[in-house]
Amino acid sequence: MTCSKGRPLLTWAAGASACVLVLLGAGIPTLSGPAQAQEAASAVQDVTLLDVTIPFGDTALRAPRVTVSGTRLTKDDLTALLKAGPGEPWPARLARLDATSIAIPELRVERTAMPAAPVVTYRDVVAKDVRAGRIAELTAAGAAIVVDGAGQMGTGTYGRLRATDLDLTVLGRLYGEAGDGKGALQRIYGTVSLDDIAYVNARGGAVKIARIEGRDLAGRQIPATWTGALQAFMGVDYAHLAPAERARLMTLGADLAEAVSIGSLEATGLSVQETKPGGALNLGIARMSLAGADAALENVTFTGADGAKGRMARLALNGFSLAPTLATLRKLGAAPAEPSDDDLRRLTPTLGTLALTDLSLDLPARAEAPRDPLAKPGLDTPGLDKPDNAPLHLALRDGTMNFGPPRDGVPVAGRVSLSGLTLPASAVAGVPGLGSLGLYGYRDLDLNLVAETAWDETAKELKLSEISVSGKDMGTLRINGMLGGIGPEVFDPDAGVSGFAMLSATAKALDLTIENTGLFERFIAAQSKVLSLKPEELKQEYVTASVYGVPAILGNSPSAKAIGAAMGQFVTKPGTLSLSVRPKNGTGIGMLEFGAAPTPAAVLDRLTIDAKAN
Repeated sequence: MTCSKGRPLLTWAAGASACVLVLLGAGIPTLSGPAQAQEAASAVQDVTLLDVTIPFGDTALRAPRVTVSGTRLTKDDLTALLKAGPGEPWPARLARLDATSIAIPELRVERTAMPAAPVVTYRDVVAKDVRAGRIAELTAAGAAIVVDGAGQMGTGTYGRLRATDLDLTVLGRLYGEAGDGKGALQRIYGTVSLDDIAYVNARGGAVKIARIEGRDLAGRQIPATWTGALQAFMGVDYAHLAPAERARLMTLGADLAEAVSIGSLEATGLSVQETKPGGALNLGIARMSLAGADAALENVTFTGADGAKGRMARLALNGFSLAPTLATLRKLGAAPAEPSDDDLRRLTPTLGTLALTDLSLDLPARAEAPRDPLAKPGLDTPGLDKPDNAPLHLALRDGTMNFGPPRDGVPVAGRVSLSGLTLPASAVAGVPGLGSLGLYGYRDLDLNLVAETAWDETAKELKLSEISVSGKDMGTLRINGMLGGIGPEVFDPDAGVSGFAMLSATAKALDLTIENTGLFERFIAAQSKVLSLKPEELKQEYVTASVYGVPAILGNSPSAKAIGAAMGQFVTKPGTLSLSVRPKNGTGIGMLEFGAAPTPAAVLDRLTIDAKAN
């Protein structure tokens, strides 16, 4: 119940005794009716404080004038509550802060422990309905930011700021009181928004954000306190850290990461401009969002100094987790020694699924190399008048990369899918198997690619669920298979270790499918011109080579003849060619056995092969 300041008699009639209990507490002698009303009227007042300074660790809040309205605290009470130095902890002080509103025309926030710390000056700050240190609504008309020191300079401005359900007592506990890092999360604010952010550095680089919105920020207390942990990372020379200090910082980093929880965060209208010579860049992002384990960027555009430009409709990350990273940080923090390459690899987080849509890149032509003045006329000079020295356009309709939980920093399951990858044929001129596509009449390529694998640690098997590439008016190549004998050593970052481990692998299954939708006909047409043959004549030669030549090379076994017959049928009527291979022993054939086989026939005799053409 709130006592009325202007109508004490009505307040008394409505229940002055209840007001006295709330304001004065139990055990205070009861006053007469008129005395109760007079006390209630005088308890609520407006107080003005001048030249206020509030220290929070290495942060100082300074205000020339503070007006506290509708408070039951006297000027002396407020002065004592905000007084710096030893005494009652800040959370306990802030818990006594009650007021209808607090108005601060100018609030200056300074970081005292950093040589180039930003100084932020807020205008017209108003806190409404402050109860026990909790602010129902906090607003500011705007702010200015200045960075000047340690060789860094910059200025910026903020527009309107608004926060709801801001709990100052929680902030005081998080920044000033230690905890075990395992307590419950405490909500700091309900919502926060900030408009029209702009910042310019001394080089002319500029950052602008139209609006930032956040919801449900919470935190938990940690052993070093938030202030202590943040101060520990200031001015650190990471290249020359002592092992013990490095271990301490790793533990602090894990503590901080686990101590913060954000319900959601969104920024719109982001632009970044960099104007330094040789590195000019314009980047725009219409919307950025973060919620739990999901994040997204929408309508991303950029242009570079060399004329490169690009755009992307959406980039999304789902299922991201820092759990493996934090577990490794804590492990390293408990053993102050130089981290090994294996340790650093284990810092890899769980990436989840990364998806993008409508990516477009336009790259300028490469700079022409100067002509050698001693070169003879008519000789080609690298980089001059080459067909691949033209501007390059790349596009991707959809792309998805899914990564399973990592083992020792390496994802053991994953899927990559690229749909609608378009690029000029000249861009793959040097790629084996693709370099001749331009000769077959393909000017622009439209490709789809899929790669999906999964490792079963218990069975020591690597499943190739699908490895495929397909092209518009070309066809599809698809491979499925299973490898056995795949232990964790195969994923070792040391190429020597992983390569040696692969020698123990066994081939347990292989399925190959080739589907023609135009590439074979173009190949025959191009080769016919080169060989001065009719297409049908060339096809007949290939049929003969398939039916008789391939079996001869492979040892003329029944399996070899089946492969040759299927290839001959495919050449005659190019549709689909499929090949299924299984070891007769059911356990697989080792890689070393393949290499040691004296002839192809020695390998085929150990396989069951099914070859078909449709």
